[in-house]
Amino acid sequence: MHSLGRNVIERLARFGYGARGIVYCVVGGLALLAALGRGGRADDSESAIRWVLAGPFGPVLVGFIAVGLLGFALWRFVEGLTDADRRGTSAKGLVVRAAHIGSAAIYTGLAITAGSLALGLGRARSGDGMQDWTAWLLAKPFGLWLVAFIGLGIMAGGVAFLVKAATGKVTDRLKLGPDQCRWAKPVGQFGYGARGIAFLIIGGFFLAAAWHQASSEVKGLAGAFAALRAQPYGWVLLAIVAAGHFAFGAFGLIQARFRHIDAPDIDETDDAVLRAIRPAS
Repeated sequence: MHSLGRNVIERLARFGYGARGIVYCVVGGLALLAALGRGGRADDSESAIRWVLAGPFGPVLVGFIAVGLLGFALWRFVEGLTDADRRGTSAKGLVVRAAHIGSAAIYTGLAITAGSLALGLGRARSGDGMQDWTAWLLAKPFGLWLVAFIGLGIMAGGVAFLVKAATGKVTDRLKLGPDQCRWAKPVGQFGYGARGIAFLIIGGFFLAAAWHQASSEVKGLAGAFAALRAQPYGWVLLAIVAAGHFAFGAFGLIQARFRHIDAPDIDETDDAVLRAIRPAS
């Protein structure tokens, strides 16, 4: 039972890294084609999943992606709660763990969307959920400040991605030798750098929404791509960031195989949570 429990969470996590990697390979590939005028669309993760859905064996493949994303969300949740990556209870460690729990919520939502599409329950888009809940927040007391805080948090995540790319610490948790890291590290650095740029732009949209008190200012990854495309030589900027997102997806596939994952057994998760929070109490 001990090894089975460990295998369940670890295998789900690896499947999840792979599913996320495929999604971002599609996102980056389509955006790169759009930048080069070869077709494609510079859009978000949901659009990438819909693109897969329209292809051969689409519902089956999207179903696998949904399961993988749910597995990734579970791993992020367990990782944040149990401190499986040994981040500790310092301020930095707690912020990273909280970010992983937030990531779990986001990927759970994307997994539900993918599952609905695979089952034929959500083929038409129904508005912009990000703008909807931003409008809901802005209508609440202190909502303006909450939206601004979210924007600053997203931008802080972008800075963290850029720092990780610049320092080359993208392979620290991979079980790779020096020779293997020589080719894996540049892929990860390029990918994390592109994600950092996208996060800075998306966070800026949230700050603009708070400043203008208008939820219509909020945009996701598709909006970040569009903002890059609107700049001078925008197609070049979009092509670079799009290629970076493809690299981020490819690095996710590397993580699926080589990432160090020390997840607790399913039946020991409760104890792992207690051990993780005890030093902080």
